[in-house]
Amino acid sequence: MSDIFEDIGDLDELAREATSPDAGCRRVAALALGDSGLPGSVPLLGALINDADGDVRQQAAEALGQFDGPDVAAFLIKAIHDPEPNVRAAAIASISELKDKSAAPLLIDAANDPSEVVRENVLRSLKSLRDRNSFDVAVKALSDPAPLVRVQAVGVIAYLKSEDTVVALKAAAHDADPRVRKAAISALSFSRTEGIAETIGAALTDSAWSVRESAADSITDSHVAYIGPEPLIAALKDDYWQVALKAARTLGRLKVASAVLPIAALTSHAEPNLRKEAVAALGEIAHPEARPFLERASEDIDADVRKNARWALQRIALR
Repeated sequence: MSDIFEDIGDLDELAREATSPDAGCRRVAALALGDSGLPGSVPLLGALINDADGDVRQQAAEALGQFDGPDVAAFLIKAIHDPEPNVRAAAIASISELKDKSAAPLLIDAANDPSEVVRENVLRSLKSLRDRNSFDVAVKALSDPAPLVRVQAVGVIAYLKSEDTVVALKAAAHDADPRVRKAAISALSFSRTEGIAETIGAALTDSAWSVRESAADSITDSHVAYIGPEPLIAALKDDYWQVALKAARTLGRLKVASAVLPIAALTSHAEPNLRKEAVAALGEIAHPEARPFLERASEDIDADVRKNARWALQRIALR
């Protein structure tokens, strides 16, 4: 096989490679045509959408995502009905690259595809279009048997950022799969209602540390007004330092003075990333009670911890 990347602008050479009897050569030609950015590549890729080899058709569908125009849309619409699920999934992903909301009905029609990867790509693509008509499809997908499809459904609903979506997101926050719960908790952070504050607060004790981490990162001052800072302060003692880190960061951002000593206790933690974040949080709160802990942290073995400690001490001095 000749080196088709030697002159990627040579469409004649690429055209010869695209009709090679070797499927691997045709697949690489499809990749090169997409990378070329040359408008003349579109008809060649359209021909490869009809290739006998599924891998070639998939690569052609992916490459078409680098272009736009009615011809591109027509080729991708054909690929949506391909017998191979990977080709259909690639075509749907490329359609989303067109950023054309008129494609939403086409994507919605594909939401019941038998392939999990296709349904997942449909929802990911609908999220990027932010089409209100996708809401009902996403709510239905929250009951999909595939967890990753449900995760993408949460993403579609979250992007709409409306109080109308809260009921669906709150239900997803109790999903059996932690990946879905994590996505739902993060998505709920925009809502300032008491019920959502309680839902996010309860997630701080979820069985999955990734969900607890998401909850610690999602709490706002409005939520604290309902549930108080105590659940976040308790999260500073989580068995996973990643959860404690997010809790410290949030408490610092909210400037919770009652959290100074619990956060200060983390300045001697074995994990340097947590020490660095704890010191930064103390700087955000800038309470004099933190001074002795920060003075010790200014001699930490980690340079970032020392830097943050000096900054935090300056903040206290300016009070």
